[in-house]
Amino acid sequence: MRVALVWHDEGVSDRLTALDASFLYMEGSTTPMHVGSVMVFQPRNGGFDYDRLVSLISSRISLVPRYRQCVREVPGRLANPVWVDDEDFDVSYHVRRSALPRPGSDDQLQEFVARIQSRRLDRRRPLWEVYLIEGLAGGRFAVVTKSHQALVDGINALDIAHVIVDRSDGVDGRTDDDRPAGQSWRPGREPTDVELLASAVVDAVRRPSQMVDNVRGAITDVKAISRPVLSAVGAMVSTVARTAVRPAPASPLNAEIGEARRYVIVGTDLADYRTVRSRLALGHYADEVTINDVVLATIAGALRAWLLTRGEAVNNATTVRAMVPISVYDVDNDNSVDTGRLGESVTACFVDLPVGEPAGSMRLHQIAYSMRQQIEGGRAVGAESIAGLAGFASPTLHSLGARLGSAVSRRLFNLIITNVPGPQQPLYVGNARMLSAYPVVPLARGQAVSIGLTSYDGGVYFGLNGDRDAMPDLDLLGQCLVDSLADLVEIRDSRR
Repeated sequence: MRVALVWHDEGVSDRLTALDASFLYMEGSTTPMHVGSVMVFQPRNGGFDYDRLVSLISSRISLVPRYRQCVREVPGRLANPVWVDDEDFDVSYHVRRSALPRPGSDDQLQEFVARIQSRRLDRRRPLWEVYLIEGLAGGRFAVVTKSHQALVDGINALDIAHVIVDRSDGVDGRTDDDRPAGQSWRPGREPTDVELLASAVVDAVRRPSQMVDNVRGAITDVKAISRPVLSAVGAMVSTVARTAVRPAPASPLNAEIGEARRYVIVGTDLADYRTVRSRLALGHYADEVTINDVVLATIAGALRAWLLTRGEAVNNATTVRAMVPISVYDVDNDNSVDTGRLGESVTACFVDLPVGEPAGSMRLHQIAYSMRQQIEGGRAVGAESIAGLAGFASPTLHSLGARLGSAVSRRLFNLIITNVPGPQQPLYVGNARMLSAYPVVPLARGQAVSIGLTSYDGGVYFGLNGDRDAMPDLDLLGQCLVDSLADLVEIRDSRR
């Protein structure tokens, strides 16, 4: 299976969709609209250096041509912005190098990630950055990525992390079959203001209502843009109407947020989630409980413990509503998925996590029932199919989940949880083996924390992104995740 991406003829620019443009218009100093990933690697003898990373990305960037394009506004905002080739594209500007004081700890890595992920991307250049972080204890290094939500639509562009890792370490001279060699590239000429206006007029003739909406947005306020955005989300918003008719409950997870962030990584074992599922999904429940349900039950237990440590009132009816993006698309006869159409295949489930329920097994079955009610009859793709995607699709699917969360009204949920299964075999960058991968899901206005997790090579890796002031105890929430999973593992099903 090959990664299907769209390449556009030289000199031809593409207009951003209403949804993509909204991520630019709604971005503010406290709400940067990019998604990130933190990948930790162990190199072989000889190490892995900055020059090798630059060379690798340079040779692979033809897979994601949009990463050599930047956004150009149409004068007067008579139409949505367009993607144009960056005539001065410089890969070394986007691929950066840093180091922690040796031996760098995970705490130092978390602080570094929190600081760079809180900074907005430069609008004058292609909207992505990659950092090589050296100096981690044990000779490890990390690769940290940032990709704007307007960029990663799952159709014309996947997340940059998707294409820089391989299934082979290259020791035997082989490379991934799905990775074409680098292509020579010449940027197309950037259109002039007159050409941009002429193109906008042509589009206005074809779609006059869109021009009226764009002019209204330019004259009034960014908020006016969000109305046509919701219609652009299409099927995704219809899910909101069906499943989230009530506002989300009040929660300390919702607060005014600032510019600074905290970031916490938590590593757990996939075997523990499988153990919980096998113990608590016997008989009638066997086909009803999934690994994703166990993950959500773990998060529910962690949120319960965290709320209690804060002295919050928790009773049997207390809930936290999570928006959980789900991948839904048709599967080929060989059970494979077209990675080139990922952007058309993400919808939302809204789950009221029963944090007031003291029994872990009951939390799990309540969550499993709620998820099954929403997914039943749909085309949800199983973890095996997602994990089998070419390359490393997890960062792209986290990006698509974050896009969905940004497009939906924040009044409908308390936090977003993106859970993406990754491959269960080792991946490599160069000859360095990837040990773990943690997502960085952005915060929406009024939401103090987001949770992303990726399963990979026998582990389940959480990335907690929180507002620095509203979540001073984010590390405690991370510890609560570990404790909550341990509690579930210790449960013995009473039906045995």
